Amino acid sequence: MPRDAESALRRELGRSAVVHLQGPRQIGKTALARSIAEDWPGGASYLDLENPRDLARLEDAGSYLRRLSGRLVIIDEAQRMPELFEILRGVVDDNRRSGHRHGQFLLLGSASLDLVELTESLAGRITYLELSGVTALEVAASGISTDDLWVRGGYPESLIAASLEDSLAWRAAAVETYLRRDIPTFAPRVPTETLRRLWTMVAHGSGGLLNATRLAEGLGVSGQSVDRYLDLMHELFLVRRLPPWFVNVGKRVTKAPKIHIRDSGLLHALLGLESFEDVLGHPAAGSSWESFVVENVITTLGPTFRPHHYRTARGDEVDLVLEKGGRPVLAVEVKRSTVPAVGAGLRRARADLGDPETWVVHPDTPDAPFERDGITVGGLAAFLGRCREF
Repeated sequence: MPRDAESALRRELGRSAVVHLQGPRQIGKTALARSIAEDWPGGASYLDLENPRDLARLEDAGSYLRRLSGRLVIIDEAQRMPELFEILRGVVDDNRRSGHRHGQFLLLGSASLDLVELTESLAGRITYLELSGVTALEVAASGISTDDLWVRGGYPESLIAASLEDSLAWRAAAVETYLRRDIPTFAPRVPTETLRRLWTMVAHGSGGLLNATRLAEGLGVSGQSVDRYLDLMHELFLVRRLPPWFVNVGKRVTKAPKIHIRDSGLLHALLGLESFEDVLGHPAAGSSWESFVVENVITTLGPTFRPHHYRTARGDEVDLVLEKGGRPVLAVEVKRSTVPAVGAGLRRARADLGDPETWVVHPDTPDAPFERDGITVGGLAAFLGRCREF
């Protein structure tokens, strides 16, 4: 299915020498890159740094890459060869002098660990993009329901699996791959079973306020260890810490971040939930739906909006606050009920934030969105359509 990120990637390749496309493993980065390579002017070459044969080609990386001048060079798992980034700077500058200014390199990576340090030498030459899971708008034209997407998550292989059983098996295997292969690659001293328990605990409380002390007590480790493990999971695009909004509010507000499992399918796999009925019957259904909507909204709006949450000491809250230019421009409250109420707490929170456009987002129904007290109530598809207008 077409990905919204493709147009953004083509645009950035058209104006930047190097683009780094980040995202979790098996989210579709390679498929997207190959799609672009098929019709790229001047042709394209693909290198996978997990392939020994491609690594051998880069033994004299400078000479090899200079011979590919004029082509788009796609390098998968680029962070596995840190010394490559310094070499790329010289190649990029040489290519520019010969007239090949834009679209020289597309780097693909499944972890953002140490990325800033690695790419410091490419300052002024590189742009960063993130590919997230498939969204509800992207699957709509493919005949896949939002409920199926919520249950299976946004990893393409999980989404298109032949059965719910196969989908859950794929996601369970993905969890094991992260725990036994990917995480030890970047943090070999992190205990696998401790991280599994932490990941599962976060899944049970996805969408809630982060309480590192409580998690540490449950795991029998220090709070600093919990923070370090969550940092690692953040860098691997597995969890999202949603910071609080407390600028110029003038009230006592909660300053703890919210913690979300980024992919609902992995969340359900961690909880052992296979079907839609399994998910609806679980106590985590509401929080899972919130995390699902939050990821869909953030992905659809793109990186120009900064996501936050808002909660006062009184309990007035907004699940998602989107800030742009230093002020909240969009506030989103997520409800699993298809007939949600607009509470006084949400109205007060909206006023605290300066009355941004505010939505209560619920599962899709045939009914059109409607407005109540200046707040729009509508289904997810309608709201994501509105997000595309920003």
